[in-house]
Amino acid sequence: MYDAIVIGAGPAGLQAALTLGRMHRSTLLLDSGEYRNGTVLHMHNVIANDGTAPAEFRATARAQLAAYADVEVRGIGVGVGVGVESIGGTEDDGFEVTLAGGSTVGARRVILATGVADDLPDVPGLDALWGRTAFSCPFCDGHEHAGKAIAILGPAPRAEHLIGLLGRFVGEITVFPVGEAHSDDEQRALGALGARVSVAPVDAVASVDDGVRITAGAEDVTVAGVFVAAGSVRQRAPFVEQLGLRMLPSGAIEIDDFGRTSMPGISAAGDLAHRAALPGLMASVVMASAAGQLAAIGVIQSLVAADH
Repeated sequence: MYDAIVIGAGPAGLQAALTLGRMHRSTLLLDSGEYRNGTVLHMHNVIANDGTAPAEFRATARAQLAAYADVEVRGIGVGVGVGVESIGGTEDDGFEVTLAGGSTVGARRVILATGVADDLPDVPGLDALWGRTAFSCPFCDGHEHAGKAIAILGPAPRAEHLIGLLGRFVGEITVFPVGEAHSDDEQRALGALGARVSVAPVDAVASVDDGVRITAGAEDVTVAGVFVAAGSVRQRAPFVEQLGLRMLPSGAIEIDDFGRTSMPGISAAGDLAHRAALPGLMASVVMASAAGQLAAIGVIQSLVAADH
């Protein structure tokens, strides 16, 4: 029976395990080897790691965790719930985590750090570019396109938001609708913001030597990078339904300031959860790490209270 099991070994899970280990709490960190930024070449806007490859970041973190005898890191096969099939139990009696294949491990507390998965719009070629020359976060990847031509794929309201963030420092912006053309009013609104607007929806994207070639009807445009204003994210694992956790309109798990979910003994950290006071997911490596630390602190405090 571990003090805590952390499911997911991205920034949130790694930081949670480090915090628990430093307080000598027996911890099992379960790592499926699948990560939201698994295709990303370089992280940005991460102090002391600006430009670091995510794989290097994870390897450094795991090497540092090896110094803590109370932390066990276990690689697990990718299964229905990133290598974990189910979670059962209660805060009072402890939790049982069933791994893919049927083996079980127990813990007094569980931290969910399984993250979310990106469901990209159905644009041929986009999957191959994701995290390399196609992005969603201007804070993470906007600076690298300063002065360069970019494209935005997606509906007008979300495109307008990206133009507001990126328009100050990138070069020409071309907005391509996805699926259906923008209305005349939407085209005028986007044009008023300084963007060039494609009438035809995007047909396909492809990598070329100097960036990305975008085909839309009879038009071919080459840009340095693409920002996707369409698509959605979803919970990577099925634990929300299994545990009956309270959800937010954003599709994220509702947590309090210390990462506690609506089920006592179950915490969550990273992209999969946020506080109700926030308007939605605030996805970044730094914020995920901070959430992992807060969740671990909350778990440690609850264990202290339970033992005294």
